Amino acid sequence: MTNALIEAKQFIEGKLTKKPQVGLILGSGLGVLADEIQEAVTVPYSDIPGFPTSTVAGHKGQLVIGTLNGKSVVAMQGRFHFYEGYDMSLVTLPVRVMKAIGVTDLIVTNAAGGVNESYEPGDLMLIEDHINNFGTNPLIGPNDEEMGPRFPDMSEAYTKDHLSLATETAKELGVNVQKGVYVGNTGPCYETPAEVRMLRAMGGDAVGMSTVPEVIVARHSGLKVLGISCISNMAAGILDQPLHHDEVIETTEKVKANFLALVKEIVGKM
Repeated sequence: MTNALIEAKQFIEGKLTKKPQVGLILGSGLGVLADEIQEAVTVPYSDIPGFPTSTVAGHKGQLVIGTLNGKSVVAMQGRFHFYEGYDMSLVTLPVRVMKAIGVTDLIVTNAAGGVNESYEPGDLMLIEDHINNFGTNPLIGPNDEEMGPRFPDMSEAYTKDHLSLATETAKELGVNVQKGVYVGNTGPCYETPAEVRMLRAMGGDAVGMSTVPEVIVARHSGLKVLGISCISNMAAGILDQPLHHDEVIETTEKVKANFLALVKEIVGKM
């Protein structure tokens, strides 16, 4: 373990009353889920040794520890992005910390642009697989065998059992969900129409600026992963209109009820 990881782990363990099972990373406009956590202990990122701060609208920038639907959880209310200028090791540090404090299952969420033309803003997409289009990888550099293997298998980046659980739960709740492939780009600019056509040809269904680095590190660490995208807008060129971050926040607000119900029920079944 690095010094940064050890210090963050020890600091957060000092706030725990019991070991958390489920970790949650809540994307743009989706941090409202953390408000549902009971017996909550809130820790600003600025208080945690080695943690950077989240600078993006819709990301509160705090860790929320407590109970959600009967399960002990730790939630990131806002994440760190590569485009904010942070090194990949910092972007993914919270995932390493979650593993170190006892988390076994990770639910990672994001707001994404719809590349699949059959999608509509407000759809929830269960991530079946991803394409790393960042041009880099958080595992580049020396490998600590205690943290994970040098060459981790990514043939099941998103745990099939969790995907089945989410599918069944959505059906039970009457929540319509899509399933697809998430493409991770660096950002911060939105894609051009030509880039969106390329991503569609590559097999992408949704595109965003996060998630992929965190999932790579989660799988390297041995965590089971479920990914959920909120399709907050259609990607460039599909609709003849400019893209704004405000639209992302507005759309996630509209799907809040379905998102909360689905994730809470999934956590309770994990």
